[in-house]
Amino acid sequence: MHERSSVAELAANLRRELDRYSPGEKLPSSRSLIERHRVSPVTVSRALAELVAEGLVVTRPGAGAFRAVPHTEAPRPVDTSWQEIALSAEAAGDQVPRSVDATGVLATLATPAPGVIELHGGYLHPDLQPQRALAGALARAGRRPGAWARPPVEGITELRTWFAREIGGPGGALAASDVLVTAGGQSALTTALRAVAAPGAPVLVESPTYPGMLAAARASGLRPVPVPTDTDGVRTDLLADAFRASGARLFVCQPLFQNPTGAVLAAERRREVLRVARAAGAFVVEDDFARRLVHDRAPALPPTLMAEDRDGTVVHVCSLTKATSPSLRVGALAARGPVLDRLRAIQVVDSFFVPGPLQEAAVELVNSPAWSRHLRLISGELAARRDVLLAALHRYLPALAGDGLFVPPGGYHFWLRFPDGTDEAALTGAALRAGVAIAGGRPYFAAEPPAPYARLSFVSAAGTGELAEGVRRLRRACDELGVRVD
Repeated sequence: MHERSSVAELAANLRRELDRYSPGEKLPSSRSLIERHRVSPVTVSRALAELVAEGLVVTRPGAGAFRAVPHTEAPRPVDTSWQEIALSAEAAGDQVPRSVDATGVLATLATPAPGVIELHGGYLHPDLQPQRALAGALARAGRRPGAWARPPVEGITELRTWFAREIGGPGGALAASDVLVTAGGQSALTTALRAVAAPGAPVLVESPTYPGMLAAARASGLRPVPVPTDTDGVRTDLLADAFRASGARLFVCQPLFQNPTGAVLAAERRREVLRVARAAGAFVVEDDFARRLVHDRAPALPPTLMAEDRDGTVVHVCSLTKATSPSLRVGALAARGPVLDRLRAIQVVDSFFVPGPLQEAAVELVNSPAWSRHLRLISGELAARRDVLLAALHRYLPALAGDGLFVPPGGYHFWLRFPDGTDEAALTGAALRAGVAIAGGRPYFAAEPPAPYARLSFVSAAGTGELAEGVRRLRRACDELGVRVD
């Protein structure tokens, strides 16, 4: 009886003392327990056996006793099936699904596997980026007084003034107070869409057009309505009809080196776009993404639509990103009138402001001698790459490089029409197997595409040799699928 009492008492004492030891930590030896608690070896052995049975202690022959590591159950699989209902349930008044299709955007942002030639990207290859000038600008920016303080929500004055000159032209049509600094062009475009159009509203878009804009519009609850284009830009004879038929109060336009066609909006159509939009009481969002990607020996660039707008019709979007690096996400929104207050409010709610050091670095870059040198460099490089790609198209895909192929004077891509019946998805897959990444045309259309297309970029490949080889590989993919390109 006394032995059993001693065992219970020792076991209770050991339970209380276990908290002193971490899981897996060794307990005092049996000899220490015998001496400290003045009990027999049998009592110690039986007390430890009780704790072992309770899962509190483990014993290892020749090593001693240890506090047991608590047994944890395998985590229950996360059940997110309820989210399908929460994300899909629409209120009675909702007209546009809230799901976001980023397929077209991700297709051009994806990094190809090693050995695959990149003809689908939209950013300068690292060899074309002004990396040394960017590094120097960032270093100088970090030392500017107040660089790490909170910047004005509209952007630092020096950068807004520079953008105002660039957008408004030498006539001084724009003031710094008309400009907001944004975190790149995509952010500016999304802000403009949300500011001008209410959820569920129609928005007129060029057809084809930039997939990132279509995705942003749909993510904002807008309904893209396509307006056809040709080599002179949007067909203004159909623009007025589209405004009347849809009731839209917004048209998104890329007047310069349009993505994906490369078209430049003809002079008479520029005036007509502004006239038609003004008559409809509508805004024009001018996405001027590629102005700094003009090719060497190209005709003089037309001014921005905003520089010719006297009624506050135009909301202008531009960015430094395309001409520098995908990580220099600094852009601008420009507008006049009450819409500027709306733009500012939405941007502040979404992101507060663009980081001050990044804005300061942009100021340092565009005001340095390296900036003009860089623009001259890429102007020549882009023209050379365009010509190499065009020659490769004539050699390997002659049927696609005929009179119908528009050769852009700026930007970074060709827009290829493939024979009717070509399966775009199969073609992009076969091209990837052949070792070249291209962008299929389907994501560039807001509605059913009139024909199969693909966009070929000449800025993201490593050099002119890769451009020619990439087209040769595309020919191999066409041959695999039986697509006639001769």
